[in-house]
Amino acid sequence: MIEKPLLVLDFDGVIVDGIKEYWLSSRQTCLNILSDKEKEIISFPREIPSDFKALRPWVNHGWEMVILATECSDKTSQLNLKGIESYSKNYSKECASALNRWGWTPSKLQEALNQTRREAISNNFNQWLNLHQPFSLVTQRLKTLEKEGIEFAVLTTKSIEFTKKLLDCFNLQPKLVFGHESGSKVDVLNQLLQKRIIQGFIEDRRTTLEKVLEDPNLKSISCYLANWGYLKPNDRNNLPSGIKLINLDTLQEPISEWS
Repeated sequence: MIEKPLLVLDFDGVIVDGIKEYWLSSRQTCLNILSDKEKEIISFPREIPSDFKALRPWVNHGWEMVILATECSDKTSQLNLKGIESYSKNYSKECASALNRWGWTPSKLQEALNQTRREAISNNFNQWLNLHQPFSLVTQRLKTLEKEGIEFAVLTTKSIEFTKKLLDCFNLQPKLVFGHESGSKVDVLNQLLQKRIIQGFIEDRRTTLEKVLEDPNLKSISCYLANWGYLKPNDRNNLPSGIKLINLDTLQEPISEWS
């Protein structure tokens, strides 16, 4: 067991706001994989659709954003026919239906999205980088953790490849980085607990934190819901006792005072 405590953080919505990149990469991926005939009937705007922004808190994996980009841009989609409220209530089923409709698979969409990002990085890295806005108070705070004798790790559903590129540019050096290739967040936390003392887990997806609470092996982990992240309208309400809402002011305080 390594004695130095470890603070674990999600990436998108906790360390960085990348909504511009999410939209442009998802949009370009759609343009890359749709046929010429399909592109004739779907118009993809350059500006981020309001529905895409609003549905971001429901996204759990990158490939889902490609579906949302298509759904937002297709006038005959279930999103545009049913409206955002109905779509969000049945989000997982709607994503599965869209996969079936277009003949896509999650793995195909994820690889297509990764390839779009690789091309964007290769063509103009600075332009791609500038589409991401780190939360400055978060990055500053992470750089002071060492003074408290604490290391940090990043646990994200983004690929490790792109996460590390961004972390390097933000001048952040986490002890460990886990991406979607590493398995579920609950599984990764279980593996980490075999070797490390986990000081806390900061995440902006409430359902992920609730899954952590449900695992009896993870009861020692303090769970924090990032108030500044991509939250659903009701995520802050009636939080279970094991999840504490944390804001940027509290983040600046010594970790021992968070709970």
